[in-house]
Amino acid sequence: MNNKLKYWCNRLNDMPCVSAVLVIANVIVFLICTFTGDLLYNIGNTGAAYILGGEYYRMFTAMFLHVDSSHLVGNMLILFGLGTMIEKEVGHVKFGIFYLAAGICGDVLSVYGQLISGDFFTSVGASGAVFGLDGILVALVLFSGKNISGVTLPRIFLMLVCSLYSGFVSADYIDNGAHIGGLIGGFLLGTGLCAVRRLRKKRRSSMMSRRERYGYRNEH
Repeated sequence: MNNKLKYWCNRLNDMPCVSAVLVIANVIVFLICTFTGDLLYNIGNTGAAYILGGEYYRMFTAMFLHVDSSHLVGNMLILFGLGTMIEKEVGHVKFGIFYLAAGICGDVLSVYGQLISGDFFTSVGASGAVFGLDGILVALVLFSGKNISGVTLPRIFLMLVCSLYSGFVSADYIDNGAHIGGLIGGFLLGTGLCAVRRLRKKRRSSMMSRRERYGYRNEH
């Protein structure tokens, strides 16, 4: 019984559960929007005017709203594809927190860009959070010391360049500030995670060295 439980726990740890939940949540919200018209968009989209007015919740809600089916499908395919790799490396809870935090970072930079340019607009979409996953993946490849199957820096950078280029040539309706902010936020989060893991590993190695040096033994 214990072996079976351990087996299923390991299987669960390897499954992109949070990624799947996020995709399902986005799809459900989109379906609701098709029946309610502009209701959720009006109360959930984001923009500098709303955020400066104290409606900070919009940084969260806008991540689950999409303009049309192509916008939704594109973001969800990338979310699940990257999530399958990243969630396994960082864990379910951290993945969920990092995804949402990267999305908020994207919105913060978007608001800042609107204030600097004086061009105020509203936006929706998970793109900032999705770009955050790219940033996390770059950090993991650079600093984790692990080889992630099928992932190399040239491939990631090519994907990022293509994505950012597409955003800038379509700048009339793309929130590039959110993309860049999410990317930077994700990279910083991933870098921080790798730094903490290395510090913990170094401490464990130091403790083991002390035990070996001074002949410490575990009592049974």
